[in-house]
Amino acid sequence: MYSEEKTVSSVMKFDGRVVKLFVDDVELDNGTKAYRELIKHPGGVCVVPLDNDGNIYMVKQFRYPFMKALYELPAGKLEYGEDHRQCGLRELKEETGATAESFEYLGCIYPTVAYDTEIIHMYLARGLSFGDQKLDDGEFLDVIKLPFEKAFEMAMNGELPDAKTQTAILKTWILLNR
Repeated sequence: MYSEEKTVSSVMKFDGRVVKLFVDDVELDNGTKAYRELIKHPGGVCVVPLDNDGNIYMVKQFRYPFMKALYELPAGKLEYGEDHRQCGLRELKEETGATAESFEYLGCIYPTVAYDTEIIHMYLARGLSFGDQKLDDGEFLDVIKLPFEKAFEMAMNGELPDAKTQTAILKTWILLNR
């Protein structure tokens, strides 16, 4: 049987540009004291840009924690209080140069439920038109065009380890093949 936890105190240990780290003292249902390390994150958005020919557009960028470049869907961090749909439209334009006639919500995921408040919202963008990218300062990435079937195969065989990318591609696959 699950039990709920009551926060007794919370101390911020780090206040960064992307995350805030807290150490909380909690009380369990049985009265036992424990502590929890908690990362507060404003959340994010990822987009599956699907063109009329069945191709998707991914980005390849270096990810410092893993010291290698990864293939991912266009994505970005929300500002606290920002509308996730607007963030997704902005990130799609910034990273790929694309705008979309249709922008369908695919749901959200909680990628790290044990210690992180991040929620990632996923969208399927269709009816794409392309213009110029508007990358953020210090953002370096390559846009990769792939047949959607190839991206699905990459998600299934472990070539796309990023959770948001795998989930959004698999949800899109199901949506398109119902």
